[in-house]
Formats: sequence, structure tokens, C-alpha cells
Amino acid sequence: LNYKNVIKIAFMKRDNIIIGSRGSKLALIYAEKVKNELSRVFSGKIEIKKIITTGDENQKDRLSSLGGKGLFSSNIEKELKEGKIDLAVHALKDMPSFETSGLKTNCFLKRNSPNEILISNNKQFIDLEKGSIVGTSSFRREYQLKNIRSDLNYKLIRGNVDTRIRKLEDNEYDAIILSKAGIESLNLQEKITEEFTVEKLIPCAGQGIIAIQCKDNDDYILDLLEKINDTETRIIANTEREVLKILEGDCDTAIGVFAKLDNENIELSTELFSVDGEERYFIKETVLKENHLSLAKKIGDDLKNKSKGSYKR
Repeated sequence: LNYKNVIKIAFMKRDNIIIGSRGSKLALIYAEKVKNELSRVFSGKIEIKKIITTGDENQKDRLSSLGGKGLFSSNIEKELKEGKIDLAVHALKDMPSFETSGLKTNCFLKRNSPNEILISNNKQFIDLEKGSIVGTSSFRREYQLKNIRSDLNYKLIRGNVDTRIRKLEDNEYDAIILSKAGIESLNLQEKITEEFTVEKLIPCAGQGIIAIQCKDNDDYILDLLEKINDTETRIIANTEREVLKILEGDCDTAIGVFAKLDNENIELSTELFSVDGEERYFIKETVLKENHLSLAKKIGDDLKNKSKGSYKR
């Protein structure tokens, strides 16, 4: 049996690995991080292949009108299933909550900051003038911020980070809301005007997490990925995603989900809004971390029952 296993591993072994990634500056930085981690456990050649996604081609319309979160992953997943790449790197927050058949996403690098940040012309959010235009692509962020300042105008903004900052500097917006993880990865920290705590603005599921996806039957790659996986982030990621699965959430579902580990416990904070943003459903609970998935299922069910489907567009 041992002899057969050795033969099997030798047969599966490869000399090079191709990583599939979106072609944006930020996506390629994430892919480089994965490449660096893999280089510690893999001695062969590692390449990064840029793949154009539908979400990158259209940076004007709201994602839901184009087909949802899968726009950032479907083209990459197609190449993965066809064997043109060995693994794919995604920002977890941009992935659909349900896994694509034949693929597996269960490896994650250590979570970067999950926090939201504001970039403006040196004005804190509370000091923005009445009627100021705040750019965000997320209903969740819009409704969360409206609870603090309902006197501001919230306007859709699309495009990569550089594009959004340029639109702000061209005075199309008075302020924009972005994730801190992206800003830090691009070394644009000096642009940050204000940082919100996760208590003030609960982030979307998976925010700040780099996910790695491969074929579910590629034992060689699965074994390699286990060696670079961050165990705590895996628990957090799967907990947050489970809530979305229960709610069948998509990119237009206004929901914040944030899991935090504290020794042997896990705390899960969730915030769900109705379609019009008028109703808010908040649940926060703590259990032993070994029960993280059952906690996520319970809270997902509770949110579904409390909201009576009012969150679905």
C-alpha cells in the first residue's frame, strides 16, 4: 500500500504551477502573495496568468444587473476546470457563496484587515457637508452609513481602487468608502481619511481574505495548499460564508457578517437590511469555535425568519 502511494504521488508531482488571477493591480498583488507562500513548499516554477473577467470589462453598471458576483470568478473557474491553470486566487468577498461543481475553495491566507475606510478631502464622515456625494458599490455600506448620516447622497461607484480615487480627486464624489485591505495592499495608506471599526460598520463576509481555489480531485495541489493554509482564517471564512449560503445571499444582499476568534470561542456578528434599507436585523452570538458552522446555520436561519424575506431583491 505504501509503495502504491509513493507511485501515485510521484505520478501526480509536477514541475510547474500556473496561478490564475484577475488582471487588476490589486488582484495581481494577491496572486503574488500566494506565489510567495507556495514557493516555501514547492520547488518548481510558479507562473501567474492574467485572466480577463466580465466584471473587469464592465466597470460602470451595478454587478447585479450584469449577473452578480460570479462575474469576477466564472472566467477564471472555466480555465481551472479546463486544466489551463492549476489554481485560482480570489478576493473571497467577490466569490459566490456556493461552490462551483468540481472545484474547491478551502485554503485561505491569514486575514488582512476587514475594516472599512473613508477617503475624502480631509473631512471625517461626520463632518461632511449635508448633501455630499458618497461613492460606494455596496447596498450594505450605503444602508449602514445612512443609519449614521441620512442627509448625504449615496451614489454607485465602480472601477478599481485607482479609478475610484481618481473620480474622487476629479470631484465626481466628495468621499468614497473602500476596504482597508485593498488600500494597504496597494500601499495607499496615506489616502485614508478615516477608519471605521468592525463594530460601527460590520464588513461583508470574507472581506480582507485571500482565497485559493483548485479542482476538488487534484490531490497534489490540495496537499500543497494545506501547507500554506491559515487555520484560523479557514474557520472564520467558512463561518461567514455559511451565513450567506443559508440566506442565499448575492452581491445585492445588504448583509454584514463578521466572525472573530477569541481563544477557544468564536463570536459572530451579523447585520441584515431589507431591500429598501428601512429594516435592520442584528444578531451577535458566541460559541465554542468547534461549533462554528452550527452557529452560522442558526444565525442564518434566525435572520431569514426575522426578516421574512424582506432582504431579497
